Formats: sequence, structure tokens, C-alpha cells
Amino acid sequence: MSLNTLNAISPIDGRYRNKVDSLAPYFSEEALIKYRVRVEVEYFIALCEIPLPQLSGFDTSKFGDLRKIYTDFNEEDALAIKDIEKVTNHDVKAVEYFIKKAFDKLGLEAYKEFIHFGLTSQDINNTAIPLSIKEAMNEVYVPLYLEVINKLNALVKEWEAVPMLARTHGQPASPTRLGKEVEVFTVRLEEQFNLLNDIPSAAKFGGATGNYNAHKVAYPNIDWKSFGNKFVQGKLGLHHSFPTTQIEHYDHMAALFDCLKRINTIIIDLDRDFWTYVSMDYFKQKIKAGEVGSSAMPHKVNPIDFENSEGNLGIANAIFEHLSAKLPVSRLQRDLTDSTVLRNIGVPFGHTLIAFQSTLKGLNKLLLNKEKFDQDLDNNWAVVAEAIQTILRREAYPNPYEALKGLTRTNEKITQQSIANFIDTLETSDAIKAELKHITPSNYTGI
Repeated sequence: MSLNTLNAISPIDGRYRNKVDSLAPYFSEEALIKYRVRVEVEYFIALCEIPLPQLSGFDTSKFGDLRKIYTDFNEEDALAIKDIEKVTNHDVKAVEYFIKKAFDKLGLEAYKEFIHFGLTSQDINNTAIPLSIKEAMNEVYVPLYLEVINKLNALVKEWEAVPMLARTHGQPASPTRLGKEVEVFTVRLEEQFNLLNDIPSAAKFGGATGNYNAHKVAYPNIDWKSFGNKFVQGKLGLHHSFPTTQIEHYDHMAALFDCLKRINTIIIDLDRDFWTYVSMDYFKQKIKAGEVGSSAMPHKVNPIDFENSEGNLGIANAIFEHLSAKLPVSRLQRDLTDSTVLRNIGVPFGHTLIAFQSTLKGLNKLLLNKEKFDQDLDNNWAVVAEAIQTILRREAYPNPYEALKGLTRTNEKITQQSIANFIDTLETSDAIKAELKHITPSNYTGI
């Protein structure tokens, strides 16, 4: 059976494949192999640039041909490496052998023993994977994140003057504005994004146990730590973690996943609020011809996009949580548990992308039901009691809170007229009474 979207086990490779295929160049098996090839080739070029004595005669005009090994990398190359891996039973060693064959084809066989020179497989994995995450973040995640932020900021402006009854504990509370309530989410998201940008994309590079043992014993007069810094930071654009064990300690990667999880949690909060607003009839939803909301109830237009987003974000966060908790923990100088876990990094990114697209779709379907906003405000005149008692406090009126409590904390409906009648009974000036009567649920919205 050939793999397709109908028989894939995971929905991100099946039902939702068209929503996440932009991640394939970063997190697929082929992508991981390509990133490994890229690091190996760039490492060899960096050794030539020292130069090591045995590489001093290398024709630097061949660097372009070497880089084509990864820039022109294709599925056929990946399959060739997988065939080598069937023999080696070691994925990184298979990459090394593949590059050696490429050197043979280029007439560079005299230099091929300096491929993977002095390295362990984790020098490749712990640079390839952070590099793939960094580039996926910049090229896929961030553009979609900015779409969400830009849409929300547009709604902040569009709805900035729409008064809305607030609800605390689910009960009517001091009125607010719809645009401001959306802005709460944009500011939260932007602050977390700023934290995200401060997290280094860290990589380990230093030999079998992080000490450049093999490098130093072969070439004791070279400053290998300086070389590692220059290679990881200058060539790959990553932060060089040092010292380490055989593996990257993953603390920075864990911080990244925790921050992504917080962003997702904020989106979940947003999804649930808008779901609730739809259920309160604050919004209608655009109807698409041919769509069915229920197999039994033809009238239904369900807020399924916010539900889909919430569900996918929950899965993403569960995996981000495991990644951030597990990866920084390793027995002694290393165990292999990080290896299998790292292969799943694309999964939470995939569910996050699905969710962001669903949230965007849900937001774009909303139709403001202004009448319902106004109706709720008009049905809840009790919320102006806070304003009245506060002004009375300002005027040193005796026991204003208790007076308003007596009026409003009953099961009787509070109306504009009952509020006005109450104001008329107050022993205060006509100017204060006029000020109090000017307050309505629609204009008592703060700053």
C-alpha cells in the first residue's frame, strides 16, 4: 500500500496534509537527512578554511560543487541514503557514506576521510535539528502567526467603539468595548512573541563527549572551541552551547516549546471566548453554499473552526509539554531517549498550524450582531450601580454602596426608569443627579 492522505495514520499527514505540507521541507524524514548533509558539507568546507594541513591544497573553487550536494538534494538522494542505512543501521553514518560517494563522483576521493572528521552523530543531529526548527519558525510559523495577529488587530480597530456587556463569573458586569476585549489577546500574544524572539536557537558541537577530544589529539595546536563557535554561529547562525555532554542540553529548545505552548494557550482562551460569543448570538456566521452544520438539524451553523483550533492546540501543547520536560533530562553523558522524541518535533508544529488556520477561518466568518449587544446592555441597567455609587463616594454621600446594594441586589428587574427613580430620591444637588442620569450601560465603558 502506497502512503496517501487516506491511509496515513496521522491526520496531519492525512486529512490535514494540505494545511501542513509547508512543514515537510523542515520536519520530514527527507528534510532531516538533507539538513544532516548540509551540516556535514559545511563542516568539511570549514575545515578547509582553517585550513587543516591535509586540506591546504583543496581547490576552493569546488566549494560550489560541494554545496550542490545539499542544495540539489532530492527524494532520490534521500532514498539512496535510506538504502545505505539498511546496511549501517545508523542514520548519520549513512549520510557520511553518501557524501563520500559524492566526493568520488567529483574526483575528491583523496579528501573524503575528512568528512565527519572527529565528530559524533550528535554533532550533526544537534545542529541539523535546531537549524530546521529555526528556519521553520522563520519561514512558516512566524508568517502565519503574523496573519493571526494582523487579523486580530484589524478587529480591534473595527470594533473599538462597540460597547459590550462584560461578564465576570458569567454574570453581568461593568460594560466594556468589544475592540478592547480583542486587544487583550493581541497584547498577550505580542508579549509572548517578544519572549520567543529572545530564545537562542542553540546547538551542540564538540565531539563524542563535548570536549573536542579527537580534534585536539589530532591537531593540538588548533583552538577547536573557537573553531566550533565560528562554525556554529558564523556558518549555521546558531548559538553554540558549550560545555555539553555528547548531546545538546536542550534547555533553550525547551524554553522555545514552553513559549509556543503559552502562545497556543492564549489562542485557546480566544477560541473559547469567541465560541461563547457565537453561542450568545453576539455574532452570526457567514453561510457557505452547500455546507451542512448538522446531519439532523438543518438550521445549525456551528462554530466548528474555533472548536477545531482548540482541539488541535490541545494536542500540540501536550506534545510541546512532553518535549520541554523530557529533552533536558539525559542519563550521564547521554542516552538515546532524545533521539526518538526529536523525530516528533514536526507533530506539534503541524497541529499548531492547523489550529492557527482554523482560528483565522473562524474570525473571518464572524458577522457582528449589533442588536444583540445593545439588547444585552439595555436589559442590564444594574451595571451602572457601580458608577453611581462611585460618584456618590466622591461627593461624600453617606453609605452609597449599601444604598445601591439595596436597590440592585434583588430579583426584581432593574430598568432605566427604576434607576432614574432611585436617583430622584437621593439627597444631592440637581447637577449631581443630572450627571448620574447621563450614565448608561452603553457609555459606561471606561478608557
